[in-house]
Amino acid sequence: MTKQIRHHVAALFLLLPVASALMVVPGTVMAQPAAPELRSLQVATDDGLRAGADLQFTVEGTPRGKVQLRVAGVPRAIVLQETERGVYTGSYTVRRQDRLNEGSAVRATLKVRNRTITSNYTLPANIGDRNVVAAPPPGLKIDRFSVAPIDKMEPGAELRFTLNGAPGGRADFDIPGVIDNVPMREVSPGVYEGAYTIRRMDNLAPSRPTVATLRVGDRTVSSTLTQPLIADAKPPVIRHVSPRDGETVPRSAATSVSGTFDDVGGVGVDPKSVRIVIAGRDVTSASQVTPQFFTYRADLPTGRYPVEVTARDLVGNGMRQNWTFNIASQVNAAPTTVQLQVTSHANHATVDRGAVVVRGRTVPGAVVDVKVNAVGTLVGAFGLNQELLSQRVQADGNGDFSFSFTSQIPLPGTRYEVTMNAERGGMAPTETQLVLFQK
Repeated sequence: MTKQIRHHVAALFLLLPVASALMVVPGTVMAQPAAPELRSLQVATDDGLRAGADLQFTVEGTPRGKVQLRVAGVPRAIVLQETERGVYTGSYTVRRQDRLNEGSAVRATLKVRNRTITSNYTLPANIGDRNVVAAPPPGLKIDRFSVAPIDKMEPGAELRFTLNGAPGGRADFDIPGVIDNVPMREVSPGVYEGAYTIRRMDNLAPSRPTVATLRVGDRTVSSTLTQPLIADAKPPVIRHVSPRDGETVPRSAATSVSGTFDDVGGVGVDPKSVRIVIAGRDVTSASQVTPQFFTYRADLPTGRYPVEVTARDLVGNGMRQNWTFNIASQVNAAPTTVQLQVTSHANHATVDRGAVVVRGRTVPGAVVDVKVNAVGTLVGAFGLNQELLSQRVQADGNGDFSFSFTSQIPLPGTRYEVTMNAERGGMAPTETQLVLFQK
């Protein structure tokens, strides 16, 4: 039964050196002097503290640890999982036998290796009625964390970050998956600057934003970068559309209409912005849409099918692409064109590391010319626009053929563009494209 959500509230607790109406003084127990840090606890509820309400917990602290919450009135521990670097989340559904009240104590424990820190909080008053946010520690805040966008993400380009906040502290920033704890110098009171020079194999994924941390004494505050790293003014494009513009394909029970988004060097396509219209009908909700590709499958009757796809990247650059294909009835006469079919992989499939084996079927004795290119699809995946394979293979007496390729740098998200061209004397050649993604 669908539960009707009547309220949505969020309570944010920060580790403060003084008590307020929303929290108590954190009690800290350290297994070793060099203890991990608990920076904040956020609690959200969709229906106050009533039975059946979902409580969502978010803790920010030292990464690569384990977080457990004990809430007074709840008999079991609530375990949080690290969903982003240093961000732990978890949920709990209030049961009828629970004894939760405004002001119930919450004890958070963070364990990193053999070091442990615990801090005590209380659920705030009016948690079911309105948002309640604790004020940050006096004098400790980050007013702004920004970057000077660069024109192109390439090796040697320098990213320059600026943090405006409390003076007299120590500041650094992390680029997840690339580098941690890059120091920032205080160039004037409360203004910190730091830089990072991009290396060739850096993987700057837009879904993992840069985080700055400011420390004053034993107090810490963090801020996430909200602007893109590059000044992306170029819209994405669609490649490898299938069926191709003007192509006529035989009718089948699952005609596939697909395309690959290409925004290499940009911030990537926002899948929520994608809209797919086929023959005047919006089929977006029935399609598979990712930042890398889209696919729509259906039993389409014979006829002419105009396709329109619109999308935007994550900074708002828009694109629109139109093409048309036709569906005809099956022809039972002997084919005059070489038939070519991939039997081992679906288009846009993901592949594991190591050798990728592609199998297909064509007419017996046909010659198939194969080319495989690797293209980086993530921001900052440099050096990944190269040819991996150029080979001619021949189908056996049953029309079966196969080939394999291996990427020397199998970065997640790498796009493999496979082109196959089949020929046999007296028949028109056929070209087929297959797009695969590295897991």
